[in-house]
Amino acid sequence: MILPRFIACTALSALLSCTAFAQGHPMTTEAYRAQADAELDRLRAEPPVVGRARNIILFIGDGMGVSTLTAARIHQGQRQGVDGESYVPAMDRLSHTALVKTYSHDAQVSDSAPTATAIMTGVKTRNGVIGVGPEVAENDCAASRRHTLPSLFGLAQSMGLATGIISTARITHATPAAAYAHTPQRDWEADGDVPEAARQQGCTDIARQMIEGEVGSRLDLVLGGGRANFLPTSAADPEYRESTGKRTDGRDLMADWRRRNPAGAFVWNQAGFAAVDLARTPRLLGLFEPDHMRFESDRPGDAAGEPSLAEMTRTAITMLGSRETGYVLLVEGGRIDHAHHAGNARRALEDTVALDAAVRTALEMTRREDTLILVTADHSHVFTISGYPERGNPILGLAGAGGAPFQAGDGKSYTTLGYANGPGAVVDAPRTDPAEADTGALDYRQQALVPLGAETHAGEDVVARASGPMAHLVKGTIEQHTLFYLMREALTGGSGN
Repeated sequence: MILPRFIACTALSALLSCTAFAQGHPMTTEAYRAQADAELDRLRAEPPVVGRARNIILFIGDGMGVSTLTAARIHQGQRQGVDGESYVPAMDRLSHTALVKTYSHDAQVSDSAPTATAIMTGVKTRNGVIGVGPEVAENDCAASRRHTLPSLFGLAQSMGLATGIISTARITHATPAAAYAHTPQRDWEADGDVPEAARQQGCTDIARQMIEGEVGSRLDLVLGGGRANFLPTSAADPEYRESTGKRTDGRDLMADWRRRNPAGAFVWNQAGFAAVDLARTPRLLGLFEPDHMRFESDRPGDAAGEPSLAEMTRTAITMLGSRETGYVLLVEGGRIDHAHHAGNARRALEDTVALDAAVRTALEMTRREDTLILVTADHSHVFTISGYPERGNPILGLAGAGGAPFQAGDGKSYTTLGYANGPGAVVDAPRTDPAEADTGALDYRQQALVPLGAETHAGEDVVARASGPMAHLVKGTIEQHTLFYLMREALTGGSGN
């Protein structure tokens, strides 16, 4: 049974913290004290929930580091015409917080494969591999078959719980794949990506593991992108008829899924998604793009239409929440990461706001007493907020005060947001003046220091935030793989080993 739990800014104390700055920020000393007292009242009012969680919803913002959270908070508030600095997103309302170390077994700065594996399996591993232990070198198929790691989703299925995965990236991409796949190479998404020698040793591609694997084949709900990895090269994509699939084995894995799930529903566009009868559909597979799903800012331009992250989350909770046993659900905002790699802050922030909307949906649809909601990131990015701009300055604009931009040592302006490396750097030429560009434009690329074809991940700690059963264990500074054990503790009510 699904009951509403989270209603933002209804009590007086919440109203103070949510809207105290709604008309600019003319707060006095006493108003700041009242705001802090209201926040303290909220913290006191949420005692720990000890015991077994019926449901777990794990939100991962891919690349959603602290600077991204802060900038997105300000952007979200400013979009609504209120004070962005003091705005309170849904994620900020979660009651327990920890810093999380993101290093992998072999790297100071991780990619998404080992970080997602750490969260899903409780073991740190090497960059580039998924669902296998640190004993496995990248591309070593034989070793990967000896050192597979059971995942949270396999555990949930063994307990009789329903399971679901949502991602705005390809559903075979590193983070969602860590829930169900085992591979020594994260890029082996379709069969043509797997070297012949590895195939001979028994390694299979990630898409096939989702359809046939022990965990993948039992997923009740899968929503995301990546149709091409499930279609043969001879088959035209249903949305883009000029495009074909990537599979060289001639198999149509989407057709295989339908045969395995005759009562299930397969959808690829908004109309099909909206038409699903959730009360009568035991399993749902939605693949909305051949590659990644659209960025949130670009989603309205998709002719066939594709659901938002919040819409997919609502569908998943409605469908899985009707099961008597409970569920485990992964929701990934996968394209935050891709926008940062492109040095494109606005799209990264818009996708972070979209993830926050999904968190808000989950809070509204579930009860704190029986559902653990955990929001975290796999890693950060070299994304900065700097320059002493005054309060209320447009977060996507030029750093400045009183309507006048600050000037750097070269006499030119600079933006509040920037990157330590990436495609926004200038090589062998003077720096351009951002004052001559529309820095709030959707395609604007923030300036960077070190020239690289793509901006990189960063190695600092990220944040985990939680509410619900066992959420009080999310505290202090913890190892990333400890998150798995926290969720296991919630699933078992403290009786698991």
